[in-house]
Amino acid sequence: MSSINCTRSGCKDVFRSFLVKNATYEGNLEIPAIKPEKQIPRKMISFSKAISSRDFDCWVHFYEDDVAFERIWNNPQKYLPILLRYEGVITPDFSLYRDMPLVMQQWNIYRSRAIGHWLQSNGASVIVNTRWGDERTFDTCCIGAPKFSPIAVGSHGCIKLLSDRSVFIHGLDYVISKLRPNAIIVYGSAPNTIFEKYRAMGITILQFDSDYKNAHKKAVIA
Repeated sequence: MSSINCTRSGCKDVFRSFLVKNATYEGNLEIPAIKPEKQIPRKMISFSKAISSRDFDCWVHFYEDDVAFERIWNNPQKYLPILLRYEGVITPDFSLYRDMPLVMQQWNIYRSRAIGHWLQSNGASVIVNTRWGDERTFDTCCIGAPKFSPIAVGSHGCIKLLSDRSVFIHGLDYVISKLRPNAIIVYGSAPNTIFEKYRAMGITILQFDSDYKNAHKKAVIA
């Protein structure tokens, strides 16, 4: 990839090219590559909560509405000191809807990897979030993700409807066959009907309830 010249006076880096400084690129789309990670989360916290939390014994995730974390793309330097306080970061989960134009789905995968590379280059432990939209993105969502390393997936809102569940299962099968991870961090439910075959393959499955489910539990108890 050729460099973007932003050294001219008055030139603003609207492409966030600093995020991919010294990056290694993969595939025809030149997606920034993320280095393998050995650590795995014991606890997780959403980005919007992490901004004000003091429980740093967590990994920060972005499994929430895009509006809650688009700011990390718009002003990543502001949030770097906050994220570095935590044990690690799951790369941003920018939305990939199946009715989005393909180029927008690819762009959101690129953005997630670019931020992941930048966080790693600044000393953060990083695990790749694998998010796919339609079948055309199954391969793209693997580009730049390390093999034989932990990956993260969000199942919340993806397996309730049969049509969504089918796409989720097929996409996950593709990702597992391509990346061959040693662990899968699941945000949301991890039913045996989907994940038991991966356990049988020797893959560690770490499931974390969604904030929605945890809030619902508290409401019931109250």
